[in-house]
Amino acid sequence: MTVPGLPPDLIADLVRLADAIPADAEWDEAHAAMPIEDAAFDELARRVFSHQFAANPTYRRFCEGRGVSPGEWPGWEHVPAVPTRGFKDLDLISGPSDAVERTFRTSGTSAGRGRRGTHHVLSVDLYRRLSLPWFRANLLPDFEPGDRIRILSLVPRAGALPDSSLSAMVEFVLEACGAEGSRSVVDPASGIDGAAVTDWLRAAEVDREPVLVLGTAFAFVHLIDHLVDRELRLFLPPGSRAMETGGFKGRSREVPRDELYRGIADRTGIPTDRIVNEYGMTELLSQFYEPILRAPGTSRRHVPPPWMRTRILDPDTLDPVAPGESGLLQHFDLGNLGSVSAVLTDDLGRASGDGFVVLGRVPGSEPRGCSLAMDELLEGSDR
Repeated sequence: MTVPGLPPDLIADLVRLADAIPADAEWDEAHAAMPIEDAAFDELARRVFSHQFAANPTYRRFCEGRGVSPGEWPGWEHVPAVPTRGFKDLDLISGPSDAVERTFRTSGTSAGRGRRGTHHVLSVDLYRRLSLPWFRANLLPDFEPGDRIRILSLVPRAGALPDSSLSAMVEFVLEACGAEGSRSVVDPASGIDGAAVTDWLRAAEVDREPVLVLGTAFAFVHLIDHLVDRELRLFLPPGSRAMETGGFKGRSREVPRDELYRGIADRTGIPTDRIVNEYGMTELLSQFYEPILRAPGTSRRHVPPPWMRTRILDPDTLDPVAPGESGLLQHFDLGNLGSVSAVLTDDLGRASGDGFVVLGRVPGSEPRGCSLAMDELLEGSDR
């Protein structure tokens, strides 16, 4: 796999990590060996940082201002992280700008922050190669490699929303994992096709083969409303499951997650313990999932793939918080090879075992630590 402007050895190492993820019922036996050792991750992070330091002048000046360079490697935990707002105000490309294959954009619902956040992607194929194995491990852990499942998508197709990273990921899933009869029943302009979704669910109920329903939280609210309005209560086959991802930001109606999951279970028959939450961001090319299907009975938390790490930081100082305390989530995504791997969010979370629990957005104004980091980033840019 060759991508203009990206080191082929790093691409090969990332793909190798993804291909090594167990994708079948043998997950439990392999799980203990799944995460790469800290030293191996740090070595990969050093190489990725070296590339980004050399290829991204804006990011290089930001790091130099913090006294960090590849020559005196401080460890991945000390690599300067770019606030998500940086993706709104700057083009963060670690490679030739004319090699960008796709530009993903955030929803643009936050007021007062200028343009929508943009993530310029140098390789859509690398995004696909990293997304699919981790998706299968967490949504289809009871399927053999290569087996498919009928999928109902409540996410618009990538052709309709070409700048949506979620639509792109769902397209990968439909193409690689979707059995005959899989389809999307959502249009960006008109919303859910009520007749199509009803026909699909009824057919699935009769066929007695497990299915997968995936969509944003808000799309599931619309699905439940549609079924309630028509007094429909369906019972999808045993083994069916759902993937729900965030999507209330900027909407007129919010439903607590527990209530949403009870509604899904009540109207589709999918048990609440078979509804997996996915946590992703436009600024990242990797996803976090709750491992409740591959590790039944475990607590709900978001677990990263092997090529990611997450820190919990104090909103003001950006120092690590004490164990058990909440703070800002800062991710290090090696999959962001063509942009910036260290990303500081304004999401609050708390560490939990091998992952973290998302507690919501920081209320009110931008956290002081994010604001100061953004000021330093802009000072090092050409703007």
